[in-house]
Amino acid sequence: MATGGEAGAPVEVEASEDGVWRITLARPEKRNALTRDMLRAVEAAAAEAERAGARVVILTGEGPVFSAGADLQEMKDGLGLSDVWERVSSRIAGLPCLTIAALNGTAAGGSLGMVLACDLRIAAEGAEFFYPVLRMGVLPQPSDPLRLAAIVGQGRARRMLLGADRIGAEEALGWGLCDRVVAREDLERTVLDMAAPALAAPQGLVGGIKRLLAGKPADRR
Repeated sequence: MATGGEAGAPVEVEASEDGVWRITLARPEKRNALTRDMLRAVEAAAAEAERAGARVVILTGEGPVFSAGADLQEMKDGLGLSDVWERVSSRIAGLPCLTIAALNGTAAGGSLGMVLACDLRIAAEGAEFFYPVLRMGVLPQPSDPLRLAAIVGQGRARRMLLGADRIGAEEALGWGLCDRVVAREDLERTVLDMAAPALAAPQGLVGGIKRLLAGKPADRR
């Protein structure tokens, strides 16, 4: 089954019969720069995936870049101060299924929020990670520094946010910022291989494990 994103927003949503949902940023001519409508479409797609009982949600981009971050024109119109960024990352983080960021290329700026909210991150060779909040002159969304530090540690989080470091895929792998680095042509196969155990597990088990990892009680029956 395939569905489209929110009307007018270049986000594609596809759902398969086995419970795999794919959300694709589809604005390659603008390096998948994120508009308010795109962010709302991702938020809506994640909510629909949860309602439909998705087993795996894959977040990816079209073209050579995952996302260049916020659309610069919309940043001038106040997008950087919108709570939509936090809503999107919180919605993804709260999904009870396995979430995988399939990074077809570089993830920059605010797009890192949704990437950090995923359970696993698989990057194509040559991808980079950077969060230029100092250059943009805006604070990151509240959850982003916390999630980043939880994954890579305080020192490395400071390097990215306060030192404005660009981190290549191989270094990101060493940091734990991504879980695998693969050739671009192997990205799809690797993501599906990593999704296979979650698809084969009993319904609800992934969500229970995620609750335990978050320090919350899970129903053990």
